[in-house]
Amino acid sequence: MTGTPQAAMLFAAGFGTRMGALTKDRPKPLIKVSGRPLMDHTLDLVDALRPLRVVANLHYHADQLAVYLADRDVALSREEPHILETGGGLRAALPLLGSGPVFTLNSDAIWAGPNPLYLLRDHWNPDEMDALLMCVPVGQTLGHTGPGDFSQDSTGRISRGTGLVYGGAQILKTDGLHRIEEDAFSLNVLWDQMLEQRRLFAMVYPGRWCDVGRPEGIELAEEMIADV
Repeated sequence: MTGTPQAAMLFAAGFGTRMGALTKDRPKPLIKVSGRPLMDHTLDLVDALRPLRVVANLHYHADQLAVYLADRDVALSREEPHILETGGGLRAALPLLGSGPVFTLNSDAIWAGPNPLYLLRDHWNPDEMDALLMCVPVGQTLGHTGPGDFSQDSTGRISRGTGLVYGGAQILKTDGLHRIEEDAFSLNVLWDQMLEQRRLFAMVYPGRWCDVGRPEGIELAEEMIADV
């Protein structure tokens, strides 16, 4: 189960609470940026790597997303009655994804530059990596506050720190998910296990990246897209 990923997980179940009134009656992946739903921008990245098995997890306004994705080759993993967070959601979707390493991709970010999934695929080394995260230098981010999530050493390994922001795209081995007892949990729990084993790595993204987690992120992302 250590080869090139043959499946991709799209995280789309969240409540989008930071978007305020914009997500009162719709899921965040259906909010439009430059006239297209965030989910379409996300699927553009995945479609470039087809054929892949693609799975999206659904919870908040799940029926709206299910209808929107009905004519796309995307399997649906519904989280009911409770949302399972990123780690629990990924584990619940494994019957659809398969047992090998997977791409995971958040559906609330816009990338300006090369397809991050291509870069991850080309730099993935399963012999030494359990996860390869795409991280963005703080100075190349828009819509993000704070000093970053990780720092990186000369080997590419990362640790909790500052300077690099996790962009929401990665390749991840999933076998460690089965050793976590909680039903709902963040992927940070799995990353911490990998950190202890020195098998958590990152790539530094060469382009720009915008977090569309808040309303002001929409305009920032649209300006970034217009500059490309």
